[in-house]
Amino acid sequence: MTGHTTFSADSNRKSRHLYQLINVLSGVVAMRDPYTASHQQNVARLARCIAQDLMLDDQQIEAVRVAATLHDIGKISIPLEILSKPGKLTAEEFALVTTHCRNGARLLETVDFPWPIGEIILHHHERLDGSGYPQGLRGNQIRLEARIIGVADTVDAVLSHRPYRPGKTLRDVTLILENGAGTIFDAEIVAACLRILDGRSPSHQFWRPDDQPMTAVSDRLTQQYSLTA
Repeated sequence: MTGHTTFSADSNRKSRHLYQLINVLSGVVAMRDPYTASHQQNVARLARCIAQDLMLDDQQIEAVRVAATLHDIGKISIPLEILSKPGKLTAEEFALVTTHCRNGARLLETVDFPWPIGEIILHHHERLDGSGYPQGLRGNQIRLEARIIGVADTVDAVLSHRPYRPGKTLRDVTLILENGAGTIFDAEIVAACLRILDGRSPSHQFWRPDDQPMTAVSDRLTQQYSLTA
């Protein structure tokens, strides 16, 4: 009984330390670039809702949430003037931005996560037709968790106001997802996401609390970026 209690205490301690590390990493991003931090939290919320709607198991749902919370951490290696540039990126600047997937995966490779967080982060800009980056993976070569984050990432990026363009509408993002379903995006994931966006899924209530505009949710999350274990 004593040995079991010790094992349980050690396990709980390791889990607590892991989530503290996730909080620290999220906080580092927030201090450097509040937009990226709030974007990651928005994506994590929507990606988790999609995973729940798809009835993934608890471990996969948590893997999606944690990976989404850290999916853009590799952007800490990219100059802020490029991330917030008001005009179109040059080819060289865009190539630099695309390195954030590998950089994020490399940054986390020594962290002993109970989920394949590094691989999920590496894959989150891959697309079904091979048009994504950094490896040009296709279809089921891309981890399911990364395919979910890719859809959620697109939704928040389209809805959010950025220095180079105003945020778009839910109708705009719906058309983007519908047009890309089965070619760029996983069709089943798109269907789950649309159920959340239009309120048909019970998970909708966890995506945008009190039906706040996306900008209001982003502003609040910029101040409250920490995870709950």
